[in-house]
Amino acid sequence: MKQYAFLLVSLALVLTQYAHAQTQQDSLAIRQAALDYIESQHNVKPEQFERAAHPRMVKRTFWTDKETQKEYLRETFTDAMILLAETYNQAGDQFPENPKKEVVILDIFDKTASVKLIADDWVDYMHIVKLNEKWQIVNVLWQFNDSNQH
Repeated sequence: MKQYAFLLVSLALVLTQYAHAQTQQDSLAIRQAALDYIESQHNVKPEQFERAAHPRMVKRTFWTDKETQKEYLRETFTDAMILLAETYNQAGDQFPENPKKEVVILDIFDKTASVKLIADDWVDYMHIVKLNEKWQIVNVLWQFNDSNQH
């Protein structure tokens, strides 16, 4: 009887792990969402950003008020990021010729993922969710490599 119970518990654990297992396709799609996010600015392609981000995405960082020197939370939303992707690098001079864009998937669980994007001058931490079979960025927390730039 004990062996039967052990077998049932073992089978349940294996099935639970399988239910939350990620495919290689999920990992590739998560990585692509992070790359679309940064490359949309490199390539001046707002449609690339729209593909990567959920319409209700919020991007946050800490910022310092120049007069009071107090730090506060600064937020940017999807619509402003689409405009940024459309305008920021139009002259092609905002990034190095071969910009850094290292994507590190920190964790994937079922339909959620945490990702770190290491760019030339900053780091973005992203939460990415799978909705309707599509991985999209919903949260970004970022900072410059030199926090004094904030």
